[in-house]
Amino acid sequence: MQFIALTSIGIEHLLAEELEQAGVTLGKQSVGSVRFETDNSTAQRICMMTRFATRIMLLIDESEEISNKDALYKFARFQAWQDWFGPTQTFAIEFNGTNTELKNTQFSGLVIKDGVVDYFNDLYEQRPNVDKSEPNIRIIAKLNRDKCALYIDYSGPRLSDRGYRTKQGKAPIREHLAAALVKRSGWLDDITQPLFDPCCGSGTLLIEAAGMANNAPTNTEREFAFKRLPSFRKAKFDIVKAELKEQQQDNNLWLIGSDIDSKLVEVAEQNAGRAGVSNTIKFKQGDANQLKSIAKRPGVVISNLPYGERIGSMAELVNLHRNMGVAFKKYFPNWKLALLGTDDSLFKLLKLSREKRYKFKNGPLDAEFNLYELNERQVNQNERATGLNYEGSSAFANRVKKNKQALKSWLKKEQVSAYRVYDADIPEYNVAVDVYNDCAVIFEYAAPKEIEDDVAQKRLQDVITLTAQQLNIEPENIAVKVRKRQKGEAQYTSMDKQNRFEIVEEFGAKFKVNLFDYLDTGLFLDHRLARRYIQENANGKRVLNLFAYTGSVSVHAALGGAKAVTTVDMSKTYLKWAEENFALNELKNTRFRFEQADCLKWLEHAQGQYDLIFLDPPTFSNSKRMKEAFDVQRDHIQLLTWIKNILSPSGTLVFSNNKRGFKMDEVALIGLGLKAENISEKTLSPDFKRNKQIHNSWLITHG
Repeated sequence: MQFIALTSIGIEHLLAEELEQAGVTLGKQSVGSVRFETDNSTAQRICMMTRFATRIMLLIDESEEISNKDALYKFARFQAWQDWFGPTQTFAIEFNGTNTELKNTQFSGLVIKDGVVDYFNDLYEQRPNVDKSEPNIRIIAKLNRDKCALYIDYSGPRLSDRGYRTKQGKAPIREHLAAALVKRSGWLDDITQPLFDPCCGSGTLLIEAAGMANNAPTNTEREFAFKRLPSFRKAKFDIVKAELKEQQQDNNLWLIGSDIDSKLVEVAEQNAGRAGVSNTIKFKQGDANQLKSIAKRPGVVISNLPYGERIGSMAELVNLHRNMGVAFKKYFPNWKLALLGTDDSLFKLLKLSREKRYKFKNGPLDAEFNLYELNERQVNQNERATGLNYEGSSAFANRVKKNKQALKSWLKKEQVSAYRVYDADIPEYNVAVDVYNDCAVIFEYAAPKEIEDDVAQKRLQDVITLTAQQLNIEPENIAVKVRKRQKGEAQYTSMDKQNRFEIVEEFGAKFKVNLFDYLDTGLFLDHRLARRYIQENANGKRVLNLFAYTGSVSVHAALGGAKAVTTVDMSKTYLKWAEENFALNELKNTRFRFEQADCLKWLEHAQGQYDLIFLDPPTFSNSKRMKEAFDVQRDHIQLLTWIKNILSPSGTLVFSNNKRGFKMDEVALIGLGLKAENISEKTLSPDFKRNKQIHNSWLITHG
């Protein structure tokens, strides 16, 4: 009988070795799969003991002449389906692949379904039913060009699900991949040595290691699909199952796992209990940033290192890898390291020379598994290489220190708690650094094309380290973001939200900011003085805030005694945020209104009169009100035409934008009967004086 075993990319060789040791005849090995021939008992044994396969399928037939619908139907129609199930059983079709004629997998699956149903109808005058959720038999078809193979699902649900893991961490590793890492680490060559995972999460790596060292079967209690086949013999199966359990050993193992999250440590202990290895592994809470010696005898450190799955988490990762690199050399001499990660630039922060590298797929992610030996030569060679990537990075540190000192008296006088301390002052270090209380945000500007990615990445790593040092801020309180021109709603996309909010103050106003979940924080710091102008001139006036974002200008207007405040923005999220800012400042009035709308559409049809208007449109926008995408340079006169209709005779418009090189069309403005005063210089607070192109601002009134 011919079978195919599936696995993840990068594990095929280990799977082939495992199958060969089980006594099968190996066939073709391809990406993510290995073919083999064996009997039913051995195939069942493999399903119960495999560490590396995710699925076992039994080959029914294959053809290289399936070019169209008719050929596919005939191929399915003339198989001996009664050998695998009967007309009273249910079945499902799983179809993968396309060719020039068969382009829709759902349609191709229906073609096969028709062939199966027609076969039983002709033979028994009875047709089996389809059950997509829990069928008795699952038929799998794989099409590659004109070659099609038909399989029966032999193992059933994913073999990598051993059943012990009911809860897991944020970056889980599949059990079969964990087993592959244990195998590649070399620890199994001497299971008397300690095995330590400093970022153990839910404990999968250590639990798999314990099972492998004790030769424990992986899946003896599950309901396999082969049990529903006519060829299944329970007595023979029970014998095979008993033999596997008898082969299990009870070795004295030295396994240690730690994680900074105490709740995850509890989960790991529970998982180990379900796997039957709780007495074998010692789990404890511990910070991988502060590693110490754990055993006198050298062993193996194995870990799936954390990776950045949320916006802004890079500072923690840079700090972690740097600290781990130092600790490994100091406290783990003569140990071996086996570390999985997704970012080669982070591995380089360990300042270690790797011995081997393996490439895997961890779910959808490309991952690499690096092996290191902490011998005396390695430690001595890299002893002095644990600092910065570039000595020139000290210039960045000095500039941050100098800027912070220069702003000190102003910050104290104005009681400002959120400010910019660095903005690409040194061209090679092309970032902006903003401080929010005891936190910081590093915005990385897109590097010029002539700068290699590796160089830019290393400079950014130095920036992160030095920002933490110079500003005395913990790495977990530093958000790192790449500032690029976004498409559509991409700038509002968040990943794995932390929902961490800071409260910052300026000129008597309080604002909620979120440094980690969005590209922008909720407060544009460069508009600080414009907001103060609104507050100082809002008393008794009707104020309108367009493209309002989180409503900071509206808050200042309300605090300044505005008679009415209208806040308009397209985003529900930001309008809700604006209302929360009002509540934070204890502002409540029926004349404080929040309107969700496309501001351009709203302006075109706006009625009423406003005495003070704040207008800060985006540089570009795909508004439906424009024939083309909105461009503030090209379309600002149209904007001002609409504004003129609602600006009271003695009213003032504060018009601002962030387009570099923006030029006001003064001729067209005169034609509208409006006049403008450029106040850009007056709206730049000391922390933005170094970048005079950060924004443009005008006061516009009736002529």
